[in-house]
Amino acid sequence: MQAIIQDGYGAPDRVLRLDHIDQPSIGAGDALIQVRATSVNTPDWVAVTGEPSVLRLKSGLRRPSHPVRGSDVAGVVEAVGRDVTDLRPGEEVFGSLWDNTIDSRAGTFVRYTVAPATQLVKKPAGLSFEEAAASVMTGLTALIAMREVGEVGPGTRVLVNGASGGVGTMAIQIAKSLGAEVTGVCGTGNIELVASLGADQVLDYTKEDFTQSQRRYDVILDNVLNHPPSAIARVLAAHGVLIPNSIGNTGGLLAGLPRMARAALLGKGATKVKFVRLAVNRANLNELVRLLESGEVRVVIDETYPFDEAASAVAHMLGHHAIGKVAITV
Repeated sequence: MQAIIQDGYGAPDRVLRLDHIDQPSIGAGDALIQVRATSVNTPDWVAVTGEPSVLRLKSGLRRPSHPVRGSDVAGVVEAVGRDVTDLRPGEEVFGSLWDNTIDSRAGTFVRYTVAPATQLVKKPAGLSFEEAAASVMTGLTALIAMREVGEVGPGTRVLVNGASGGVGTMAIQIAKSLGAEVTGVCGTGNIELVASLGADQVLDYTKEDFTQSQRRYDVILDNVLNHPPSAIARVLAAHGVLIPNSIGNTGGLLAGLPRMARAALLGKGATKVKFVRLAVNRANLNELVRLLESGEVRVVIDETYPFDEAASAVAHMLGHHAIGKVAITV
């Protein structure tokens, strides 16, 4: 079958190519999916560039041991394992292969992939394959950040730094659905979009530094990691929570990692710092489905690329200026 293969580390157009590989085998608890769409997430461009290089100790020194990128998937069930009773061939589904380890997934930049059935749900009829595939990692990250980590509720003052990115666009909408007062931080060109997603206030980072504001916030979701954690802590309310998020990181991850580390150290003092651990399961996916079906959340897609231009899709994300998500039609 056709797949986008990664030969080494570097620029996407240099290390990603269209080739043929064997169709994956299906386990007892798996579903074989005919992939109709996937999307690009931070772990994908990190794996393609191989930066920070320390990650290569696990993924492969000269080239990735698992050469197919991608984790989010939307498609049609082709077959199911013997233990799967709640999915049937022909059903449209979406979900993720993500399992919180580096480079251990089968990949979704392929024509067919295998995913644990417990990490798939039926796709709503009103949602396109591209929208479904673009909603999973960013949507679940935002959901967990707001509902579980930040414990957002009515009246919670939330600030989202990087409000126009994949996680940011989702986080604003989810926080509003929980009753929060939301401030979004973005560039000049994205102010109208962020406001349309429900943000009560929108700050233009080119004109205003939110860390110098007199306002205080109960929850700050930092998807950009462009300020020292100690500066962000100054605008946290008493008992407020700082959530540094590398999955939504819109800048270079290498530059952001030291700030993630400093945030962790900051959390050992008076400032409460919590991190998001992505959990792909039926409960979280079904809540995401509810939000999407109700219209409380919509998926923002910057651009959709055809399958054979997957390298361009990854390069688009690598430019760190994508608005919402970048999808790939398979």
